Amino acid sequence: MVVAATSTVPGLTVPSLSLVAPVADWATDVTEPTILVADDDETVRDLVAFKLVSAGYQAITAEDGSTALDMVHREQPDMVILDITMPGMDGLSVCYELHSSATTAQIPVLMFSGRDRQVDIDLGLTVGADDYLIKPFSPAELIRRVRWLLLAND
Repeated sequence: MVVAATSTVPGLTVPSLSLVAPVADWATDVTEPTILVADDDETVRDLVAFKLVSAGYQAITAEDGSTALDMVHREQPDMVILDITMPGMDGLSVCYELHSSATTAQIPVLMFSGRDRQVDIDLGLTVGADDYLIKPFSPAELIRRVRWLLLAND
């Protein structure tokens, strides 16, 4: 006599794979990092901002150190790129001020300048710059350093 065994395997339930809504919600919460570029040379400032935007970042600009410092407090960028030589408050002073305040000390700073002597580089790093890029530089090198500093700051 053959006896039929009853099945003890539960029925298979296929989960819903609708990811449209969660991905849509997630995508609206993602914003590109905002980078403040401060340089008194409009051509350099606009070129750097253009390259940053082309690489997927948001860029805001300032033409001098005082404006840059005000914008940091107002806009709270994820990173600051400073030229050393600017009228009024120079980039070294802005960097020092940023790293002297608890509210802005964590913002990475990339200093860039035509000053290529080791003493100038050391001074930039001493006042708090996280990196120093000598002008002229390639756009690829700029973007590489920006990515590295933003990743290191996460």
